[in-house]
Amino acid sequence: MPELASRAHQENIVPVVDAAIKEARVSINEIEAIAFTQGPGLMGSLLVGASFAKAMALSLGVPMVAVDHMQAHILAHMIHDPDRESPRFPFLCLTVSGGHTQLVLVHSTLEFELMGQTLDDAAGEAFDKAAKMLGLGYPGGPVVDRLAKDGDTSRFTFARPQVPGLDMSFSGMKSSLLQLIQKESKTNARFVEDNLTHLCASFQKAVVAYLMKKTEAAMLQARARHLAVAGGVSANSLLRRELVSLTVRHGWSAHIPRFEYCTDNAAMIGMAGQLLLDAGRKADQRTVPMARMPW
Repeated sequence: MPELASRAHQENIVPVVDAAIKEARVSINEIEAIAFTQGPGLMGSLLVGASFAKAMALSLGVPMVAVDHMQAHILAHMIHDPDRESPRFPFLCLTVSGGHTQLVLVHSTLEFELMGQTLDDAAGEAFDKAAKMLGLGYPGGPVVDRLAKDGDTSRFTFARPQVPGLDMSFSGMKSSLLQLIQKESKTNARFVEDNLTHLCASFQKAVVAYLMKKTEAAMLQARARHLAVAGGVSANSLLRRELVSLTVRHGWSAHIPRFEYCTDNAAMIGMAGQLLLDAGRKADQRTVPMARMPW
């Protein structure tokens, strides 16, 4: 609900920023720049963030940087982590979230090439809608992942979209699950309850297998040697295992971020902001948020 989301942003942005500054143990006067999400996303929520960033930058007399949310997910791999090595350029990044599913060839920290994307639902959206059909609530992706661990991945079969090239589609899988539930529930009112773990496991397997098929094709087409994953769905345990398995088969390197850098987080916006600032790409008071960002 966009209206409720923007109101929640407006109510929480001041206390959240205040808490972040205190937790970082810095003075507000030590802040050298303000990075904020320009898009893509819900316009009401983006407006709250952009307006706050402009006001704060103006009051402190510091520059601000407008960040592409999806590129920030990818650049989360650049956050220093002693336990993980950042992927070497060029690398392919499978970016999977509730709103987007993309295959991006990353030539440098500021040069991205979109190779393929979903034509309808995102992978995360497909998981959430599947969870809703199964009565699991929202967000459903983590619940599906947890229940799938006790299920049979081969119990049910779902439609595999036939989309040419590297683009993707997930609406057919979602419709296939709905049709199965409707058909079987006519003869067994407890069909979902009796098969919940198997439905989760089979649906998750279908989504992940489809993602891996497209990712493998993109890697071969780009002749890349390094594969990364980003976005909220990159926290999915099966996706992580299958991505590692894919890279092992081909002799590629796999790069998976920590769980806290998978879902939407401020660290990735800060990392992207620092890289943009170093490159001299500053925003100003005329910069406006965008629900969709151009590539």
